[in-house]
Amino acid sequence: MYKSASLVVSNPKESDKYEEIIQYIDETYKIKPDILSYTDILKAENEYSAKIYMLYVSDDDIKLFLKNNLKFNINIAILPEPTSTHALKVYDISRDIHDAIDDGFNETLLSKVDILKCNDIIVFNRAIIGDMHGMNRFDFSESSFFKKIQIFFQNLKTLQFKNYTLSLSEDKKIQTVASGITILEQSFTDTKSKVDEMLSMHDGRLNAFILAPTSLLAYLWYLILMFVYQKISMGALPDGLGYIKSSKLTISSPEPIELMIDDNLVCAKELEFIVDKEVLNLHLGRTLEQHIKKEKEVENNSTQDIINVKTLPQKDLEDVLIGGKLPFFKKASEEEFKSLFVGLRSSAEFSSVFIVLMILSTLLATTGLFANSAPVIIGAMVLAPLMSPIVSFAMGIIRNDTSLIYKSTKTLFIGILMAILFSSLFTLIMPLKEITPEMASRLHPNLLDLMVAIFSGIAGAYATSKEEVAKSLAGVAIAVALVPPLSVTGIGVGMFNLDVIYGSFLLFTTNLVGITLSAALTFIVLGYAPVHRATKAIVYTSIMLVAISIPLVFSFMELVEKNNYFTQLKSLKNIELNKNKLELEILNINTENEKVSIEMNIFSSEMVSSKELHELKNILEHKINKTIILKANTEIIIK
Repeated sequence: MYKSASLVVSNPKESDKYEEIIQYIDETYKIKPDILSYTDILKAENEYSAKIYMLYVSDDDIKLFLKNNLKFNINIAILPEPTSTHALKVYDISRDIHDAIDDGFNETLLSKVDILKCNDIIVFNRAIIGDMHGMNRFDFSESSFFKKIQIFFQNLKTLQFKNYTLSLSEDKKIQTVASGITILEQSFTDTKSKVDEMLSMHDGRLNAFILAPTSLLAYLWYLILMFVYQKISMGALPDGLGYIKSSKLTISSPEPIELMIDDNLVCAKELEFIVDKEVLNLHLGRTLEQHIKKEKEVENNSTQDIINVKTLPQKDLEDVLIGGKLPFFKKASEEEFKSLFVGLRSSAEFSSVFIVLMILSTLLATTGLFANSAPVIIGAMVLAPLMSPIVSFAMGIIRNDTSLIYKSTKTLFIGILMAILFSSLFTLIMPLKEITPEMASRLHPNLLDLMVAIFSGIAGAYATSKEEVAKSLAGVAIAVALVPPLSVTGIGVGMFNLDVIYGSFLLFTTNLVGITLSAALTFIVLGYAPVHRATKAIVYTSIMLVAISIPLVFSFMELVEKNNYFTQLKSLKNIELNKNKLELEILNINTENEKVSIEMNIFSSEMVSSKELHELKNILEHKINKTIILKANTEIIIK
């Protein structure tokens, strides 16, 4: 318990104005506080721990008092004076004067906290440079829906960039452009906080958020997080938002920098932010103290700087952004270009390894097709090397890279030729000539197969451009299944069956065009080619896609029709004809002109007569309102 107290006010001569505070302290704690002006500099005393200084002044006056007196290591409590809004918010001080006084005399709420300074000016809440477009609007959650929409679209028009140099030390400098920068020392997780986790107030480090989206899509996503979700996750920052955690940060720019420090405008050529660690002995609010106790339980004592600025604009984008031209899709950096193109050119190269893998995967797939073995066919999909040159071809057409187009086309053509040649030769020497279900499943491609190809192309391009997910290419190869359709085409050639050749090669062509177009679009979105440069290639590929889609649409409509027939006949599992109980199992439904062919198994305890079969046929026709051809296998079950 403190033995004495001082009430720090703006004007001690107005003592009657503070009578309620003095009276409450006297009656509750038997201490009559003396009144001290915030401009007074404390005299050296032997024991400050026995005294509490209660500040009932504005934010600016609190800052001046702290600046003059922090060296004395005094104990401080802040009282809710109407113009001390930032201090009250950041330290979670109660707005009730009596509760705030009680917290000030509660020794368990005393904590050593950091102080953030900018050019020797104390920062309570945060310092904001430029416009953070949502992150600095703390009253936004209280706005109406229409006000939110208005601010959202207003931000789309006001995005501007400036050059900044961020220096952590002599050898750690970051040159970038940004729309806005927010620096704060800590963040209390209340309902209005834009950060989803507690930022410590006693780790001796500041937290800087740098807003610099490199594309309109990245900026829109950031706005959605700010204006809809209203929080950002420290574990997964959106593209275009950088983060720095350090004890010191200097920000400079070719032009004078304007910034807001707790609603006060400051202008300087260079800004130096420094955190003084645990220099303020302060009685915190009750809720905040609970957060700090939890934080200390899992405290990370690491003092290393955290620098996460990989998504910020590179040198080649600075002029574009400062000129006010935010691209719709992000532009990949020179390093990303270099590493990706080296890999794609290697994938496009024809080699002996490619031929060996192509032949082995074809023979494996053909064997699996004749054996009607899905696991064997999947193994062939993983082994097949066709996906890589297709992705290289997609990059070549959007970049108008004739060398990459030629190499990938050559590799693809030879691969396709080898697959058809070896599967047809395998078929000629194979005594089995039956079309297995695995073969038949690749003879009638539809729009669903095209969707698989499109999604696989997106996944293939993304996995190729990101080294950390490149291992997923095997899964993409399984999903799109390029070699099995080619193997079925070779089987059709070996059997001299035009229907098999047409159906299976249509499936392969569907996969090829779908993957090429979607991979090309994915590379554009990832910033590896400007839209205007890739327009012609995208148009030509889209025309091919539309042409291929025509037969796929008819196949899909047929599939939908068959599914409808299955649904309509689902209820006919058990029927009774002339006291003969029949159990029906529909195997397949095919449409032949105006008639529908239905294959089924019929299980019964007695012989099924021709008359009963005709009755069954009439029941089925009535059910689907179509003339049908009934193909029935009857089995008698004797119990």
